[in-house]
Amino acid sequence: MLDKIKSLSKQTLIYGTSTIVGRFLNFLLVPIYTNIFPPSEYGVVTLVFAYIALLNIFYSIGFESGYFKFASTLEVGDEKQNFTHPYVTIFLNAVVLSTLLLILSDPIAGIIALNAKYTSFVRYSALILFFDAIVLVPFAYLRLKNKAKIFAAIKIINIVVNVILNILLVVVFRMGLIAIFISNLAASFITFLLLLPIVFKNLSFTYNSKLLDELWRFSLPYIPSGLASNMIIVVSRPIMQFLTDEATIGIFQANLRMAIIMSLIVQMFEYAWRPFFLNNANEPNAKQIFSKVMTVFVGFASLLLIVLTFFIEDIIKIPLPYRGHLIGVKYWGGVYIVPIILLAYLFNGIYINLMAGIYIEKKTKYLPLITGLGAIITIAFNFILIPIWGLTGAALATFFSYFSMAVYIYYVSQKFYPIKYELNKIFLICLINTAALGLYYAMFYHLIPSNWIIKILFSIVLMAGIAMVSGLSKARRLIFNSKPA
Repeated sequence: MLDKIKSLSKQTLIYGTSTIVGRFLNFLLVPIYTNIFPPSEYGVVTLVFAYIALLNIFYSIGFESGYFKFASTLEVGDEKQNFTHPYVTIFLNAVVLSTLLLILSDPIAGIIALNAKYTSFVRYSALILFFDAIVLVPFAYLRLKNKAKIFAAIKIINIVVNVILNILLVVVFRMGLIAIFISNLAASFITFLLLLPIVFKNLSFTYNSKLLDELWRFSLPYIPSGLASNMIIVVSRPIMQFLTDEATIGIFQANLRMAIIMSLIVQMFEYAWRPFFLNNANEPNAKQIFSKVMTVFVGFASLLLIVLTFFIEDIIKIPLPYRGHLIGVKYWGGVYIVPIILLAYLFNGIYINLMAGIYIEKKTKYLPLITGLGAIITIAFNFILIPIWGLTGAALATFFSYFSMAVYIYYVSQKFYPIKYELNKIFLICLINTAALGLYYAMFYHLIPSNWIIKILFSIVLMAGIAMVSGLSKARRLIFNSKPA
């Protein structure tokens, strides 16, 4: 078991290093945007990219997940057919959808209540969506083949190009909001060029009707489930536009980005986790491995949650060398939502961990139900809570949706692929996290004193409790110091 967990740790480290570097570079844009653009303009960009995130699902049509499933087993067709069929399907679908967006850009801008001067954003979005879609399968190929270093390098190049162009076009040439879309499009196009050799290497001109039928059958549930998943992430923005204004969207988005480290942990884990559990599903002790991975993940993510919860207000006020702060002063009013978002992301990580059984047992038909529940809860609570609590309501809606999804997928996965998770430990860790949030809000509302010494003491005590409960120190020694069993 130890050699398997060690392998997952190394893959996660490689993906994580690239993700951290990439996200850090991308995070440099937040100070730029929030110190240059007012919340109302940043809110417009946030709104458009929220719609891009939703449309991504219709571009991929779930075939990235279908590729993972059938290319990992080759139960139908050969290796090149398993690459070609999902790739060509996504490519043709992307051509049709982007053409429609380009032709109908004006009416679409009106439908989403976008000011007429921003109609060009829709056209740029059509091209960004196209190039982002046609690299999905090549990226999945790299992950499945454990080509983590190549995957990481291309991802970093994408972000470096995007950041450099943003700095040049936004800061130097002062091109305004349009520069953000030009930079993203250029980065997506360069990424496509870098992945072209993989496409040419794996294309096949043979047709396998059975494989295509299996891909559609397996992948179609990912359209509603993927749409629901993305709605959980971005639907609060259109609802905020309806209930409030673009400035509120901008403040929410800027502070949402402050939870970037927890988002990073979840994303880097997900990159390594899916190919790991698919490749190790037939191991005799697979369930024992998956159980231990869950505990280690929750424990480690909770350590980050505690540190960020107590020190987030100090972090956002870090002065920048040229001017301004880590995020602009006009955005500071929403910092109190960050701890709630951190906890929400942690439960998203638990949800991702629990997906193993659904994939292994081919029970993807349940994913639309699970993510659909999350989407319904998100939409309902956004409409109910935003008018009452504003930004806090939107943050709580995000938490409730991820929490409900984690509970529901646990029930389903245990039904078809039962695993003895260390529930007592996980429950105690969640109690400690709840205590951390309670102490933070007590300090925020001046119910108890707040200074660096108190924050450090609270952090040390709570983190020690998590380390003892989860056995993180023991897990670290086993993973990094033990020889394979």
